[in-house]
Amino acid sequence: MLIAWLYKHLAKPIFFRQDPEKVHDRMTAVGEFLGRCKISRAITSRLFRYDDSSLEQTVLGMRFSNPIGLAAGFDKNAQLMDILPSVGFGFEEIGSVTGELCEGNPKPRLWRLPESKGLVVNYGLKNDGCEAIASRLSQKKFDFPIGISIAKTNSPATVDVEVGISDYEKAFRAFSSIGHYFTINVSCPNAFGGEPFTDPFRLELLLTRLDAIRTEKPIFLKLPVDFSTTELDALVAVAARHRVHGIILSNLTKNRERSEIKPEEISGITKGGISGKPTFDASNAQIEHLYKTSGSRFVIMGCGGIFSAEDAYEKIKRGATLVQLITGMIFQGPQLIGEINRGLVRLMKRDGFKNIGEAVGSGVRR
Repeated sequence: MLIAWLYKHLAKPIFFRQDPEKVHDRMTAVGEFLGRCKISRAITSRLFRYDDSSLEQTVLGMRFSNPIGLAAGFDKNAQLMDILPSVGFGFEEIGSVTGELCEGNPKPRLWRLPESKGLVVNYGLKNDGCEAIASRLSQKKFDFPIGISIAKTNSPATVDVEVGISDYEKAFRAFSSIGHYFTINVSCPNAFGGEPFTDPFRLELLLTRLDAIRTEKPIFLKLPVDFSTTELDALVAVAARHRVHGIILSNLTKNRERSEIKPEEISGITKGGISGKPTFDASNAQIEHLYKTSGSRFVIMGCGGIFSAEDAYEKIKRGATLVQLITGMIFQGPQLIGEINRGLVRLMKRDGFKNIGEAVGSGVRR
């Protein structure tokens, strides 16, 4: 495809010589600009979007035109929701949004790992805060499902468990009727005080408080990729006792010893979690485990290392109903979304499936 060739040989070499955060900010501004105009949205859709009825499914009452979503962490302040449907995404997750405005961690806080096909991310939940973002979105119409990822404000002030729970509550209340689903992000590896709510006891306290807040929206829980099956099972057992409808597997890895990571690329970068291919196999293993043990209880959303239709299909066959990506698009280009959806149709036909829902868990069902 011409667009893929142009990205690989012209745009990407230019982008990858520049500071990654500056490139991200510029591309966000371009996307926001293109989303304002009906004509630019139509042109973008003509160039990038691919539709097929076999990719459509209804999940937890939400209608998805395809299973490919933009993960939280890219559209931090909900600036791209007008253009992303034209790019070809079936849904997106904004944020993570926190109770208070968050400047994030000091720069530099984003690094590329070209050989490892990953990014080191140490943004630290940079966002405008729940009040400002909710105010902008309160009257907005959405063209596809929007997830609101909420997390604890990255600040020493929220380290106390009670204060941290109140911070989650504030963001949750602000979006109780905005968007289509919630994600409770308890696994950001880059925030002050670590990940306190990946402890089962503290997670119980958090979810109990959120249970009391009225909302009609489904709720997902985003969990760490570095947890063992025993640790994962403990958190899932807590989630099963509360108003949690789905699990997202998984967040960034902090394990710099993973075989997929080239040591020379990571040398000197001591902070941040790693995205992309270094998370692919671990995420897949978690998806398969959860599908086998709790697939009837939770909708699984797969995230981590998707660079192709085959990658997305692997997660789906292991049990993911929906999948998300960021890093693959940065490395491959925005045309990747259409390529994945086109490839999924081809792979489904090869395997005799008429709808993408039929493929969910097909690789592990007995």
